[in-house]
Amino acid sequence: MTDQIVDPGLGGHGAGALPAVTLDSFNIEIRDDDGFIGDRASKGAFVDALENWRERLRALGEDPLGEESDIGRKKLEKILFEGAPEAAGVVIGAIEDFSQAFARVIQRYLKTKAWRDTERIAVGGGFRESRLGELVIGRTAVILRAGGKDVELTPIHNHPDEAGLIGALHLAPAWIFTGHDSLIGIDIGGTNIRVGIVTPNLKKSPDLSAATIWKSELWRHRDDEPSREQAVKRIIEMIEKLAADAGKEGLKLAPFIGIGCPGVIEEDGSIDRGAQNLPGNWHAKDFNLPALLREALPTIGDHETTVLMHNDAVVQGLSEVPFMRDHEHWGVLTIGTGLGNARFTNRPPAVEKNGKKAGKNGAKRK
Repeated sequence: MTDQIVDPGLGGHGAGALPAVTLDSFNIEIRDDDGFIGDRASKGAFVDALENWRERLRALGEDPLGEESDIGRKKLEKILFEGAPEAAGVVIGAIEDFSQAFARVIQRYLKTKAWRDTERIAVGGGFRESRLGELVIGRTAVILRAGGKDVELTPIHNHPDEAGLIGALHLAPAWIFTGHDSLIGIDIGGTNIRVGIVTPNLKKSPDLSAATIWKSELWRHRDDEPSREQAVKRIIEMIEKLAADAGKEGLKLAPFIGIGCPGVIEEDGSIDRGAQNLPGNWHAKDFNLPALLREALPTIGDHETTVLMHNDAVVQGLSEVPFMRDHEHWGVLTIGTGLGNARFTNRPPAVEKNGKKAGKNGAKRK
């Protein structure tokens, strides 16, 4: 590969060429006779796997997990490690069934042209944050390896609640951090919306591997069942509050807002499809979240606000950029309400026009 010249311009919504990587594909929707294959590796699919075991045991007499119908992950983990052997066996059975299904889904992705030659896959999403999720990732990795698939499977490095915000840093060109030490990230999901102040910590690590969340706010919108307009208003209020808090602490916010949102994001910032779990109709041609945020927040500090939006799995995956430099082709799968997916190819280290190499995220090396 040849070195590329640093592009000082900003990318676009849903862009395929990002500062550190080329986006090979995202939001692939593969179907077979039974529907979308990604639905077999969602949080709901694990619940179904657990319920299947419980139903079979109820038919024989008694459910070792008792009469409680909806058992949370924390309680399942306690049963797994501290519960009666038979009850733990039910949870182990669900982990095994889900892992087998997850492995089949991954194998199907690897057969597509976009995912061919993938060397490593990071698994994120809300399910990953639990020990159950980690065990599923480990078991699925073993199944793939034993089946002859030469691909690594690893939990995403950052906490899933933070990965979707940290990934927003990788939507921005390195020069935007000149004179600034933080930016606003937004992670929109089918259940929650999180807004945070992200600090790149470039002095500590120029490749953004030390990036952290200074402060964030979470809104569980599914509980409130808001309209689309109410959701946008709440996002703006969260941004304004966090920006004010950052100002009081002396942080210098970059004039940039990075958004991760479900669905296929068009170049103009509209959403073609895939956002059906969000409040209201986000697919409407006259709805454009980035434009609404720019209108509400025209400037940050002394500069005009730039807003960029991409698919949420893409943005969560971008948080892995510093940890994937030894793997040219890599991907991310996010287990949540559905199965988010994105495949990346690392771009060569950027160089400045004077021929000096820049840092791995495009920032100048000192």
